[in-house]
Amino acid sequence: MGGLYLGIDVGTGGVRACAIDPHGGIRGFASVALPAPRVDGSAIDQTPELWWQAATAAIRKLGETVALGDVTRIVVDGTSGTLLLVDAAGRPCSPGLMYNDARATREATRVAAVAPLESGAHGASSALAKLLYLQNDDYVGDARHAVHQADWIAGRLANHHGISDENNALKLGYDPVARAWPSWLEQLGVRDDLLPEVLVPGTPFSEMDPQIARSLGLPPTAQVAAGTTDGVAAFIATRADQPGDAVTSLGTTLVVKQLATQPIFAADQGVYSHRLGERWLAGGASNSGGAALLMHFTAAEMERLTPQLTPDQPTGLDYYPLPKPGERFPIADPALAARVTPRPAEDCRFFQGLLEGIASVEALAYRQLAQLGAPRLRRVIGIGGGAKNDAWIRIRHRVVGVPVSVAEQTEASYGAALLALNGGPP
Repeated sequence: MGGLYLGIDVGTGGVRACAIDPHGGIRGFASVALPAPRVDGSAIDQTPELWWQAATAAIRKLGETVALGDVTRIVVDGTSGTLLLVDAAGRPCSPGLMYNDARATREATRVAAVAPLESGAHGASSALAKLLYLQNDDYVGDARHAVHQADWIAGRLANHHGISDENNALKLGYDPVARAWPSWLEQLGVRDDLLPEVLVPGTPFSEMDPQIARSLGLPPTAQVAAGTTDGVAAFIATRADQPGDAVTSLGTTLVVKQLATQPIFAADQGVYSHRLGERWLAGGASNSGGAALLMHFTAAEMERLTPQLTPDQPTGLDYYPLPKPGERFPIADPALAARVTPRPAEDCRFFQGLLEGIASVEALAYRQLAQLGAPRLRRVIGIGGGAKNDAWIRIRHRVVGVPVSVAEQTEASYGAALLALNGGPP
Protein backbone atom coordinates (compact mmCIF):
# COMPACT_ATOMS: atom_id res chain seq x y z
CA MET A 1 0.00 0.00 0.00
CA GLY A 2 1.59 3.25 -1.12
CA GLY A 3 0.59 6.84 -1.42
CA LEU A 4 -0.38 9.46 1.11
CA TYR A 5 -3.55 9.97 3.11
CA LEU A 6 -5.04 13.39 3.74
CA GLY A 7 -7.06 14.46 6.77
CA ILE A 8 -8.81 17.83 6.90
CA ASP A 9 -10.12 19.16 10.22
CA VAL A 10 -12.61 22.02 10.03
CA GLY A 11 -12.38 23.23 13.62
CA THR A 12 -13.77 26.09 15.64
CA GLY A 13 -10.97 28.53 14.87
CA GLY A 14 -9.49 27.27 11.64
CA VAL A 15 -8.86 24.46 9.18
CA ARG A 16 -5.92 22.10 9.60
CA ALA A 17 -4.68 19.63 7.01
CA CYS A 18 -2.46 16.62 7.71
CA ALA A 19 -0.79 14.18 5.33
CA ILE A 20 0.44 10.78 6.52
CA ASP A 21 2.24 7.85 4.91
CA PRO A 22 0.99 4.23 4.82
CA HIS A 23 2.57 3.60 8.25
CA GLY A 24 0.78 6.51 9.91
CA GLY A 25 3.89 8.68 9.89
CA ILE A 26 3.20 12.40 9.60
CA ARG A 27 4.49 13.98 6.39
CA GLY A 28 3.19 17.46 7.09
CA PHE A 29 0.68 19.78 8.71
CA ALA A 30 -0.77 23.07 7.47
CA SER A 31 -3.33 25.36 9.05
CA VAL A 32 -5.38 28.39 8.03
CA ALA A 33 -7.39 30.52 10.46
CA LEU A 34 -11.13 31.07 10.19
CA PRO A 35 -12.82 34.35 11.11
CA ALA A 36 -15.14 34.30 14.10
CA PRO A 37 -18.75 33.37 13.34
CA ARG A 38 -21.57 35.90 13.46
CA VAL A 39 -23.17 36.03 16.92
CA ASP A 40 -26.62 37.46 17.62
CA GLY A 41 -27.77 36.27 21.01
CA SER A 42 -28.23 32.51 20.83
CA ALA A 43 -27.89 32.57 17.02
CA ILE A 44 -24.35 31.72 15.89
CA ASP A 45 -23.74 31.17 12.19
CA GLN A 46 -21.14 31.50 9.48
CA THR A 47 -20.97 31.80 5.71
CA PRO A 48 -20.07 28.27 4.54
CA GLU A 49 -17.91 29.64 1.73
CA LEU A 50 -15.44 30.72 4.43
CA TRP A 51 -14.93 27.05 5.37
CA TRP A 52 -14.26 26.14 1.76
CA GLN A 53 -11.81 29.00 1.29
CA ALA A 54 -9.91 27.99 4.44
CA ALA A 55 -9.95 24.29 3.53
CA THR A 56 -8.58 24.85 0.03
CA ALA A 57 -6.00 27.32 1.37
CA ALA A 58 -4.84 24.75 3.93
CA ILE A 59 -4.53 22.06 1.24
CA ARG A 60 -2.51 24.39 -1.01
CA LYS A 61 -0.31 25.38 1.93
CA LEU A 62 0.32 21.71 2.70
CA GLY A 63 1.24 21.22 -0.94
CA GLU A 64 4.21 23.56 -0.47
CA THR A 65 5.98 20.83 1.54
CA VAL A 66 4.12 17.62 0.65
CA ALA A 67 3.71 15.87 -2.72
CA LEU A 68 -0.07 16.07 -2.93
CA GLY A 69 -0.02 14.17 -6.21
CA ASP A 70 0.56 11.03 -4.12
CA VAL A 71 -2.66 11.41 -2.11
CA THR A 72 -4.80 8.27 -2.30
CA ARG A 73 -7.75 9.04 -0.02
CA ILE A 74 -9.19 12.07 1.81
CA VAL A 75 -11.32 12.32 4.97
CA VAL A 76 -12.84 15.52 6.39
CA ASP A 77 -13.96 16.02 9.98
CA GLY A 78 -15.98 18.97 11.26
CA THR A 79 -17.62 20.43 14.32
CA SER A 80 -20.47 18.29 15.63
CA GLY A 81 -23.96 19.64 14.96
CA THR A 82 -22.96 22.35 12.46
CA LEU A 83 -25.60 22.18 9.71
CA LEU A 84 -26.65 23.88 6.46
CA LEU A 85 -29.03 23.32 3.56
CA VAL A 86 -27.69 23.01 0.01
CA ASP A 87 -29.27 22.75 -3.43
CA ALA A 88 -28.77 19.90 -5.90
CA ALA A 89 -25.42 21.35 -6.99
CA GLY A 90 -24.21 21.73 -3.40
CA ARG A 91 -24.67 25.50 -3.30
CA PRO A 92 -25.63 26.72 0.20
CA CYS A 93 -29.28 27.72 0.64
CA SER A 94 -28.73 28.76 4.25
CA PRO A 95 -25.99 30.00 6.54
CA GLY A 96 -24.05 27.35 8.40
CA LEU A 97 -25.72 27.11 11.81
CA MET A 98 -22.74 26.48 14.09
CA TYR A 99 -22.31 23.65 16.59
CA ASN A 100 -23.14 26.01 19.49
CA ASP A 101 -26.04 27.83 17.80
CA ALA A 102 -29.01 27.47 20.18
CA ARG A 103 -31.74 29.51 18.47
CA ALA A 104 -33.95 26.46 17.81
CA THR A 105 -35.48 26.28 21.30
CA ARG A 106 -39.06 25.71 20.14
CA GLU A 107 -37.91 23.01 17.76
CA ALA A 108 -35.90 21.36 20.54
CA THR A 109 -39.05 21.20 22.67
CA ARG A 110 -40.82 19.40 19.83
CA VAL A 111 -37.93 16.95 19.51
CA ALA A 112 -37.96 16.27 23.27
CA ALA A 113 -41.63 15.27 23.08
CA VAL A 114 -40.98 12.61 20.45
CA ALA A 115 -37.35 11.45 20.48
CA PRO A 116 -36.23 8.56 22.71
CA LEU A 117 -34.17 9.66 25.70
CA GLU A 118 -31.05 7.97 24.29
CA SER A 119 -31.20 9.90 21.00
CA GLY A 120 -28.34 12.25 20.21
CA ALA A 121 -30.83 14.74 18.74
CA HIS A 122 -31.90 16.42 21.99
CA GLY A 123 -31.16 20.09 22.74
CA ALA A 124 -31.44 23.40 20.93
CA SER A 125 -27.93 22.99 19.49
CA SER A 126 -28.67 19.58 17.95
CA ALA A 127 -28.56 19.29 14.17
CA LEU A 128 -32.16 18.03 14.18
CA ALA A 129 -33.48 21.14 15.96
CA LYS A 130 -31.56 23.24 13.43
CA LEU A 131 -33.03 21.31 10.50
CA LEU A 132 -36.57 21.86 11.79
CA TYR A 133 -35.77 25.56 12.19
CA LEU A 134 -34.38 25.83 8.65
CA GLN A 135 -37.34 23.88 7.20
CA ASN A 136 -39.69 26.54 8.54
CA ASP A 137 -37.62 29.46 7.30
CA ASP A 138 -37.03 31.03 3.91
CA TYR A 139 -34.07 28.79 3.11
CA VAL A 140 -35.83 25.60 2.10
CA GLY A 141 -37.05 26.58 -1.40
CA ASP A 142 -34.25 25.12 -3.52
CA ALA A 143 -32.80 22.89 -0.79
CA ARG A 144 -32.14 19.26 -1.70
CA HIS A 145 -29.82 18.14 1.10
CA ALA A 146 -29.27 18.85 4.78
CA VAL A 147 -25.54 18.40 5.33
CA HIS A 148 -23.06 18.89 8.13
CA GLN A 149 -19.91 20.96 7.90
CA ALA A 150 -17.67 17.97 7.12
CA ASP A 151 -20.22 16.54 4.66
CA TRP A 152 -20.30 19.76 2.68
CA ILE A 153 -16.51 20.14 2.35
CA ALA A 154 -16.15 16.49 1.30
CA GLY A 155 -19.10 16.90 -1.06
CA ARG A 156 -17.46 19.88 -2.76
CA LEU A 157 -14.17 18.02 -3.15
CA ALA A 158 -16.04 15.22 -4.91
CA ASN A 159 -18.91 17.23 -6.44
CA HIS A 160 -21.13 14.57 -4.86
CA HIS A 161 -23.53 15.83 -2.21
CA GLY A 162 -25.96 14.36 0.29
CA ILE A 163 -23.50 11.95 1.97
CA SER A 164 -22.87 11.92 5.72
CA ASP A 165 -21.41 9.56 8.31
CA GLU A 166 -22.63 7.74 11.41
CA ASN A 167 -20.94 10.18 13.78
CA ASN A 168 -22.10 13.49 12.33
CA ALA A 169 -25.59 12.07 11.75
CA LEU A 170 -26.06 11.20 15.45
CA LYS A 171 -27.28 14.71 16.38
CA LEU A 172 -29.55 14.75 13.34
CA GLY A 173 -31.52 11.87 14.84
CA TYR A 174 -29.81 8.92 13.15
CA ASP A 175 -30.13 5.64 15.08
CA PRO A 176 -26.61 4.13 15.21
CA VAL A 177 -27.87 0.84 16.67
CA ALA A 178 -30.43 0.18 13.93
CA ARG A 179 -28.19 1.97 11.41
CA ALA A 180 -31.20 3.82 10.01
CA TRP A 181 -33.20 7.02 10.18
CA PRO A 182 -35.90 6.35 12.81
CA SER A 183 -39.61 6.46 12.01
CA TRP A 184 -40.30 9.04 14.76
CA LEU A 185 -38.74 11.72 12.55
CA GLU A 186 -41.96 11.62 10.51
CA GLN A 187 -43.94 12.82 13.54
CA LEU A 188 -41.85 16.01 13.52
CA GLY A 189 -42.45 16.68 9.84
CA VAL A 190 -38.82 16.13 8.88
CA ARG A 191 -38.47 16.08 5.11
CA ASP A 192 -36.89 12.71 4.52
CA ASP A 193 -35.72 13.80 1.07
CA LEU A 194 -33.37 16.26 2.81
CA LEU A 195 -31.78 13.61 5.03
CA PRO A 196 -28.33 12.49 3.85
CA GLU A 197 -27.26 8.97 3.01
CA VAL A 198 -25.25 7.75 6.01
CA LEU A 199 -22.02 5.75 5.64
CA VAL A 200 -19.52 4.23 8.04
CA PRO A 201 -16.76 6.82 8.70
CA GLY A 202 -13.87 6.30 6.31
CA THR A 203 -15.98 4.66 3.58
CA PRO A 204 -15.01 6.00 0.12
CA PHE A 205 -17.99 7.34 -1.83
CA SER A 206 -16.48 9.12 -4.83
CA GLU A 207 -13.31 10.15 -6.58
CA MET A 208 -12.39 13.83 -6.58
CA ASP A 209 -13.99 16.26 -8.96
CA PRO A 210 -11.33 16.52 -11.72
CA GLN A 211 -11.45 20.31 -11.98
CA ILE A 212 -11.13 20.84 -8.23
CA ALA A 213 -8.39 18.19 -8.05
CA ARG A 214 -6.35 20.05 -10.67
CA SER A 215 -6.81 23.38 -8.91
CA LEU A 216 -5.51 21.93 -5.63
CA GLY A 217 -2.70 19.79 -7.03
CA LEU A 218 -4.45 16.57 -6.04
CA PRO A 219 -4.90 13.54 -8.32
CA PRO A 220 -8.42 13.14 -9.75
CA THR A 221 -8.20 9.46 -8.78
CA ALA A 222 -7.97 10.35 -5.06
CA GLN A 223 -10.96 8.92 -3.20
CA VAL A 224 -13.13 11.10 -0.96
CA ALA A 225 -14.45 9.14 2.02
CA ALA A 226 -17.16 9.71 4.61
CA GLY A 227 -15.86 11.75 7.54
CA THR A 228 -16.53 12.12 11.25
CA THR A 229 -16.83 14.75 13.97
CA ASP A 230 -13.83 16.65 15.29
CA GLY A 231 -14.23 14.98 18.69
CA VAL A 232 -14.16 11.45 17.30
CA ALA A 233 -11.25 12.34 15.01
CA ALA A 234 -9.27 13.62 18.01
CA PHE A 235 -9.97 10.31 19.80
CA ILE A 236 -8.75 8.32 16.77
CA ALA A 237 -5.60 10.49 16.73
CA THR A 238 -4.56 9.16 20.14
CA ARG A 239 -4.25 5.64 18.63
CA ALA A 240 -6.58 4.19 21.27
CA ASP A 241 -7.84 1.14 19.39
CA GLN A 242 -8.79 -1.69 21.76
CA PRO A 243 -11.95 -2.20 23.85
CA GLY A 244 -11.13 -0.84 27.29
CA ASP A 245 -8.82 1.85 25.92
CA ALA A 246 -9.92 5.26 27.17
CA VAL A 247 -9.11 8.92 26.64
CA THR A 248 -9.49 11.52 29.38
CA SER A 249 -9.56 15.17 28.37
CA LEU A 250 -8.37 17.39 31.21
CA GLY A 251 -9.39 20.87 30.17
CA THR A 252 -11.94 23.25 31.62
CA THR A 253 -14.06 20.19 32.30
CA LEU A 254 -13.26 16.48 32.66
CA VAL A 255 -14.37 14.43 29.65
CA VAL A 256 -13.97 10.65 29.48
CA LYS A 257 -14.35 8.44 26.41
CA GLN A 258 -13.90 4.68 26.26
CA LEU A 259 -13.97 2.12 23.47
CA ALA A 260 -16.69 -0.44 24.08
CA THR A 261 -18.11 -3.48 22.35
CA GLN A 262 -21.73 -2.40 22.85
CA PRO A 263 -23.56 0.94 22.87
CA ILE A 264 -23.91 2.72 26.20
CA PHE A 265 -26.61 5.33 26.73
CA ALA A 266 -27.69 7.05 29.96
CA ALA A 267 -29.63 10.15 29.01
CA ASP A 268 -29.99 11.40 32.58
CA GLN A 269 -26.19 11.52 32.85
CA GLY A 270 -25.46 12.80 29.37
CA VAL A 271 -23.77 9.52 28.41
CA TYR A 272 -24.10 8.52 24.76
CA SER A 273 -22.15 6.47 22.24
CA HIS A 274 -20.76 7.08 18.79
CA ARG A 275 -20.58 4.08 16.51
CA LEU A 276 -17.04 3.27 15.33
CA GLY A 277 -17.54 0.46 12.84
CA GLU A 278 -18.49 -2.55 14.97
CA ARG A 279 -17.30 -0.86 18.16
CA TRP A 280 -18.64 2.02 20.19
CA LEU A 281 -17.14 5.15 21.70
CA ALA A 282 -18.96 5.85 24.95
CA GLY A 283 -18.42 9.11 26.74
CA GLY A 284 -19.52 11.44 29.47
CA ALA A 285 -18.50 14.83 30.84
CA SER A 286 -18.03 16.02 34.42
CA ASN A 287 -18.07 19.65 35.51
CA SER A 288 -14.95 18.95 37.55
CA GLY A 289 -11.61 19.80 35.96
CA GLY A 290 -9.57 22.89 35.22
CA ALA A 291 -12.35 25.38 35.97
CA ALA A 292 -12.67 23.89 39.46
CA LEU A 293 -8.93 24.31 40.06
CA LEU A 294 -9.06 27.94 38.94
CA MET A 295 -11.56 28.66 41.72
CA HIS A 296 -8.65 28.26 44.16
CA PHE A 297 -5.38 28.89 42.30
CA THR A 298 -4.19 30.84 39.27
CA ALA A 299 -2.32 29.04 36.51
CA ALA A 300 0.92 30.65 37.70
CA GLU A 301 0.32 29.49 41.27
CA MET A 302 -0.33 25.94 40.11
CA GLU A 303 2.88 25.98 38.08
CA ARG A 304 4.79 27.15 41.17
CA LEU A 305 3.23 24.51 43.44
CA THR A 306 3.61 21.54 41.08
CA PRO A 307 7.28 20.77 41.93
CA GLN A 308 6.29 20.55 45.61
CA LEU A 309 3.72 17.80 45.05
CA THR A 310 4.30 14.35 46.55
CA PRO A 311 2.17 12.16 44.28
CA ASP A 312 3.15 8.89 45.99
CA GLN A 313 2.07 10.19 49.41
CA PRO A 314 -1.75 10.60 49.40
CA THR A 315 -3.13 13.52 51.39
CA GLY A 316 -6.16 11.54 52.54
CA LEU A 317 -8.39 14.51 51.67
CA ASP A 318 -11.70 13.41 50.16
CA TYR A 319 -12.51 16.22 47.71
CA TYR A 320 -14.99 16.58 44.85
CA PRO A 321 -13.91 19.84 43.15
CA LEU A 322 -16.57 21.73 41.17
CA PRO A 323 -16.58 25.34 39.90
CA LYS A 324 -20.22 25.79 40.96
CA PRO A 325 -23.07 23.59 42.23
CA GLY A 326 -24.34 20.96 39.83
CA GLU A 327 -23.01 17.76 38.30
CA ARG A 328 -24.25 15.43 35.57
CA PHE A 329 -21.69 12.66 35.34
CA PRO A 330 -20.55 10.50 37.09
CA ILE A 331 -23.09 11.76 39.66
CA ALA A 332 -26.37 13.05 38.25
CA ASP A 333 -27.25 15.79 40.73
CA PRO A 334 -28.05 19.34 39.51
CA ALA A 335 -27.55 20.65 43.05
CA LEU A 336 -24.34 18.79 43.98
CA ALA A 337 -22.04 21.14 45.88
CA ALA A 338 -18.26 21.09 45.67
CA ARG A 339 -16.54 19.25 48.52
CA VAL A 340 -13.21 20.96 49.19
CA THR A 341 -12.98 20.98 52.98
CA PRO A 342 -11.20 20.72 55.31
CA ARG A 343 -8.60 23.01 53.79
CA PRO A 344 -5.03 22.38 54.97
CA ALA A 345 -2.89 25.36 55.90
CA GLU A 346 -0.30 24.45 53.28
CA ASP A 347 -1.23 25.52 49.74
CA CYS A 348 0.73 22.62 48.25
CA ARG A 349 -1.19 20.04 50.26
CA PHE A 350 -4.51 21.68 49.33
CA PHE A 351 -3.52 21.74 45.65
CA GLN A 352 -2.57 18.06 45.76
CA GLY A 353 -5.89 17.27 47.44
CA LEU A 354 -7.72 19.00 44.58
CA LEU A 355 -5.75 17.02 41.99
CA GLU A 356 -6.47 13.80 43.88
CA GLY A 357 -10.14 14.78 44.01
CA ILE A 358 -10.37 15.27 40.25
CA ALA A 359 -8.54 11.95 39.77
CA SER A 360 -11.17 10.34 42.01
CA VAL A 361 -13.92 11.83 39.85
CA GLU A 362 -12.15 10.38 36.79
CA ALA A 363 -11.95 6.95 38.46
CA LEU A 364 -15.62 7.15 39.44
CA ALA A 365 -16.52 8.10 35.86
CA TYR A 366 -14.87 4.97 34.48
CA ARG A 367 -16.48 2.81 37.19
CA GLN A 368 -19.83 4.32 36.20
CA LEU A 369 -19.23 3.51 32.52
CA ALA A 370 -18.38 -0.06 33.59
CA GLN A 371 -21.67 -0.30 35.50
CA LEU A 372 -23.46 0.86 32.36
CA GLY A 373 -21.82 -1.91 30.34
CA ALA A 374 -18.35 -0.71 29.29
CA PRO A 375 -15.55 -3.31 29.21
CA ARG A 376 -12.83 -3.48 31.83
CA LEU A 377 -10.60 -0.42 31.69
CA ARG A 378 -7.20 -1.25 30.13
CA ARG A 379 -5.41 2.07 29.95
CA VAL A 380 -6.07 5.81 29.94
CA ILE A 381 -4.53 8.24 27.47
CA GLY A 382 -4.60 11.87 28.56
CA ILE A 383 -5.19 14.92 26.39
CA GLY A 384 -5.63 18.58 27.28
CA GLY A 385 -3.50 20.94 29.32
CA GLY A 386 -3.74 19.06 32.61
CA ALA A 387 -2.74 15.75 31.04
CA LYS A 388 0.88 16.87 30.71
CA ASN A 389 1.49 17.41 34.45
CA ASP A 390 3.84 14.54 35.44
CA ALA A 391 2.88 14.63 39.11
CA TRP A 392 -0.81 14.53 38.22
CA ILE A 393 -0.17 11.59 35.87
CA ARG A 394 1.32 9.66 38.81
CA ILE A 395 -1.62 10.63 41.03
CA ARG A 396 -4.10 9.52 38.36
CA HIS A 397 -2.27 6.23 37.83
CA ARG A 398 -2.50 5.52 41.56
CA VAL A 399 -6.15 6.55 41.86
CA VAL A 400 -7.56 5.19 38.58
CA GLY A 401 -5.56 1.97 38.86
CA VAL A 402 -4.50 1.44 35.24
CA PRO A 403 -1.58 2.75 33.15
CA VAL A 404 -1.95 6.47 32.40
CA SER A 405 -0.02 8.16 29.59
CA VAL A 406 -0.06 11.34 27.53
CA ALA A 407 -1.24 11.18 23.93
CA GLU A 408 1.58 11.63 21.44
CA GLN A 409 -0.83 13.15 18.96
CA THR A 410 -4.21 14.81 19.50
CA GLU A 411 -4.72 16.70 16.24
CA ALA A 412 -8.13 15.90 14.78
CA SER A 413 -6.67 16.26 11.27
CA TYR A 414 -4.27 13.41 12.10
CA GLY A 415 -7.21 11.29 13.25
CA ALA A 416 -9.02 12.08 10.00
CA ALA A 417 -5.91 11.05 8.06
CA LEU A 418 -5.75 7.75 10.00
CA LEU A 419 -9.41 7.20 9.11
CA ALA A 420 -8.48 7.72 5.46
CA LEU A 421 -5.55 5.32 5.76
CA ASN A 422 -7.53 2.55 7.44
CA GLY A 423 -10.63 2.97 5.31
CA GLY A 424 -12.71 2.97 8.49
CA PRO A 425 -12.58 3.25 12.28
CA PRO A 426 -9.89 1.48 14.36
